[in-house]
Amino acid sequence: MTIIRKAAAVGGGVIGAGWVARLLLNGIDVSIFDPDLEAERKVSEVMKNARRAYKTMLPDGLPKEGRLTFAKTVQEAVEGADFIQESVPERLDLKHRVLAEIDRHAAPDAIIGSSTSGILPSEMQTAMSRPERLVVGHPYNPVYLLPLVEIVGGKQTSPQAVAKAEAIYASIGMKPVVIRKEIEAFVGDRLLEAVWRESLWLIKDDICTVEELDDIIRYSFGIRWAQMGMFQVYRVAGGEAGMRHFIAQFGPCLSWPWTKLMDVPDLDETLVDKIADQSDAQAHGLSIRELERIRDDNLVAIMDALARQNKGKGWGAGALYKDYTKRLSKLARKPPLSKSAEKAKAAKPRRKKG
Repeated sequence: MTIIRKAAAVGGGVIGAGWVARLLLNGIDVSIFDPDLEAERKVSEVMKNARRAYKTMLPDGLPKEGRLTFAKTVQEAVEGADFIQESVPERLDLKHRVLAEIDRHAAPDAIIGSSTSGILPSEMQTAMSRPERLVVGHPYNPVYLLPLVEIVGGKQTSPQAVAKAEAIYASIGMKPVVIRKEIEAFVGDRLLEAVWRESLWLIKDDICTVEELDDIIRYSFGIRWAQMGMFQVYRVAGGEAGMRHFIAQFGPCLSWPWTKLMDVPDLDETLVDKIADQSDAQAHGLSIRELERIRDDNLVAIMDALARQNKGKGWGAGALYKDYTKRLSKLARKPPLSKSAEKAKAAKPRRKKG
């Protein structure tokens, strides 16, 4: 179902490299631009972990990987691309400069997705001459494994661009969710921000350590959320009467003075040191790359387990994982093109619309 012939990535940090990995492992050629002199090494490190995770998902073999090219300019990267994912740092002035350059050189019908985690698409579109083809495509780390992508259109985004972006992201095994109204930080980050704020207070006030807080999440509601989300979990918690009974029973708690969500602790040097020192202790000497591999193994195992539920049909992310691995396995069984056919395909002129 892959509908991208060539993709471009602008920005090769953690998120940008994750996009590159997902695209390449779906057999799609990617051209990337990042001015960081370490970009090639950093992307290579992410690719190593991504390949390792996909080999666990597909022990019988992976599809032929797409070709990765490191471009010297934005223009060179986006030339001929059907789909462009921008993943530069979260500064509106930088987004404006980069998106304007992408817009200037990209094919007129190319979709441009921004990985921003909170900037409104309407604010980014002001720098573009073709703003109707920009969408926010906000993923979750690691992009090559976690399937969700929040799609947000701006005031000038066309419905056709949103629909095309949905199809593009779905074609590489993702779960696109279109956010109905443009809102800062969208949906996922708003939820995460609420938990993060409360967590900072609990650490600052010495209620628990960072490791104890993480244990409380991962040994309890984190597991429930992974397979059923929040509202369905609470529907079940309401017993036979369902959600109405749950709200009637627990709704009054919302007015109790339990939370400090409307206040934010000062991230002064003392609190930063406390969090960082406790985080270092929690890691038990494991490097970031080692922690990434542990994370990836756990994510694959969870999705694989969910894929076997619901009488083999899969449940939640597991159902999508089941379909995704089947599609990749089918792609892996396709006979590779001969060298002459590959050359002919590369030399074939692209048909322009209009």
